[in-house]
Amino acid sequence: MKIVFPYSLILAIIWLTESLMTLTLIDELTETRWKANKEAIWQWIANMTCGFFWAMWGCAMIGQSMINISNGWRKRLSGISASIFLILFVVFGTSLIMKIPLAALVWLMFMVVIGTFAWPTLKMLNKIPKSDAFVIISVTLITAISHDLALAVISWIIISALVFAWQKSQEINFTKIISKDWKITTYKLDWPIFFASVSRFKEIFNLKNDTKEVIIDFEKSKVMDHSAIEAINSLTDKYRKSWKKLHLKHLSADCRKLIKNADKIIDVNIIEDPKYFVSDNKLAS
Repeated sequence: MKIVFPYSLILAIIWLTESLMTLTLIDELTETRWKANKEAIWQWIANMTCGFFWAMWGCAMIGQSMINISNGWRKRLSGISASIFLILFVVFGTSLIMKIPLAALVWLMFMVVIGTFAWPTLKMLNKIPKSDAFVIISVTLITAISHDLALAVISWIIISALVFAWQKSQEINFTKIISKDWKITTYKLDWPIFFASVSRFKEIFNLKNDTKEVIIDFEKSKVMDHSAIEAINSLTDKYRKSWKKLHLKHLSADCRKLIKNADKIIDVNIIEDPKYFVSDNKLAS
């Protein structure tokens, strides 16, 4: 049970992602707009029902959907009809299926691939960001080599998440303001602080050259996880050892609970301070 559950959960995520990708493609081809939330909920209900009867789970498939669209079908009846005829063929028409030349089935799949692949993307590779081009090329190669669309979908999720984290870690927008009397330095952050951007966050501050009093304003920023909390704690310790006074403004209540010596360094403003949750196990204990 310990092995089956995580594997089933991964498959559920992959199939849901593939269904949403299929809906996006169909929306572009038919110039319609499906309700993704509704589709996801009913797919979950259908798969849960299948589990009670030891039936195979399922999801929206790009190949079958492309065949239906290319033949002029636009309604849900096309999917229902395809499943009914498939059951009839498997149960009663096995002998007829065996007579279909394999070359014809291969050619049919080639036509599906040609119709599904976004060929204009090849012309845009030198115009789009390199990170996007890397994701497109890598996922395409994984699909072609593995012949497994589910593996390609989960690879796309992982690679896109890593690329997104890398991009966010490289940039932290901030404004440094020094008062006219050179007594107070204010850092106004304009970027979320999380595990990938912690290193860049620490590089912003200059303890030696900062004034005796420093303010870090999180009004347009957000502390996302425990790594960000630890980075703030480390920063407060460094300022304390340098005999400089540090103020943290516009932090949520969750942040104030997790930051050491919060009552000494955080300026609490009930009206202006934001309300959001930090992803941290300590809050659950």
